[in-house]
Amino acid sequence: MDALRQIDDWDVPFATAGVTRPEGTVATRGDTQRAVRLASVSKPVTALAVLIAAEEGVLDLDEPAGPPGSTLRHLLAHASGLPFDGTVPVGPPGRRRIYSNEGFAILGEHLALRAEMPFDEYVRAAVCAPLGLGLDPAGHPGAGMHACLDDLLVLGRDLLQPTLIAAETLAEMTAVQFPGLDGVLPDFGRFAPLDWGLGVELKGDKAPHWSGVLTSPQTFGHFGGSGTFLWVDPDAGIACAALTTREFGDWAKAAWPRLSDAVLADAARS
Repeated sequence: MDALRQIDDWDVPFATAGVTRPEGTVATRGDTQRAVRLASVSKPVTALAVLIAAEEGVLDLDEPAGPPGSTLRHLLAHASGLPFDGTVPVGPPGRRRIYSNEGFAILGEHLALRAEMPFDEYVRAAVCAPLGLGLDPAGHPGAGMHACLDDLLVLGRDLLQPTLIAAETLAEMTAVQFPGLDGVLPDFGRFAPLDWGLGVELKGDKAPHWSGVLTSPQTFGHFGGSGTFLWVDPDAGIACAALTTREFGDWAKAAWPRLSDAVLADAARS
């Protein structure tokens, strides 16, 4: 896949990228075994752990968590009213889409309490072990995990053809939660609405979008402030991931959509 050669021209200290289909990896470029900080790409991993716990009956997505009136579902969908950082709400639950790292810290604490084990141990047992991941879930549940490209491609495959959670749970994860909420996608601007699933951003009709123009409206995933991303396009049957060691900025806003569009163009020709 020639598209991945684009990362050679990125002005970053380290970059690796890859593409997978449900049946296996299509192509990679760069060191696929080097682990880097995922930043907010940690959030879908935390979401998977919470959804597994919900399937196991350890917790319920609609039980109270976070500020008054908020539930686990609100926290997963950035609809709890909590700010990016800090425990004092800036609005009532379900009113606006307010991107919140604090919400995912609370999710980790809540899961640990319900499962009666440390958050990172639960993630290792529920997510990492079944998929054979070397991903390290220690640290902030919304921003502190570390993983290599191979780990992200395995996750991408499981989000295309789920084994960790039921197909019905994946459908709920990727459905709009609290429809109609406006909000700001960090570093991309305000969207009305800003659709979000359970721990994953939904592309919908957002434009511009970090996953490019050619990904379908059903595309979902996350990007991280450490220069990382994972998107999954169920219509195309493709997931794409990239890891770098340069903080997100204008370089990524230009490079990622161009790479994503080239990936899908190459896939259409193959």
